[in-house]
Amino acid sequence: QLQLVESGGGLVQPGGSLRLSCAASGSTFDYYAIGWFRQAPGKEREGVSCISRSGRITNYGDSVKGRFTISRDNAKNTVYLQMNSLTPEDTAVYYCAAGILGCGLGTKDYNRWGQGTQVTVSS
Repeated sequence: QLQLVESGGGLVQPGGSLRLSCAASGSTFDYYAIGWFRQAPGKEREGVSCISRSGRITNYGDSVKGRFTISRDNAKNTVYLQMNSLTPEDTAVYYCAAGILGCGLGTKDYNRWGQGTQVTVSS
């Protein structure tokens, strides 16, 4: 079974940048679309971005368009989320997820989830 491990979270000041990584193992990575989601305390899990199996199709949530960039390196079994111009509203636990239904921002499109990495944006 595919296993996902997120990394790269941490504490950053407003206006700063972070790059999250989602490393996969255990199955054929390029068979899966990958999505990034986040969940802040007391809020529902929100779709942030996704990338198709080939990497040719990407999608972003309205709140991160123009600031976040998703990419994948199938040779390294890794998906990246470059996050720029971070604000306190971006503070959340970030999860990556894998699915075979294509690039979507709904949690129902994914059936493999990582454990998450905390991102905190604060001065």
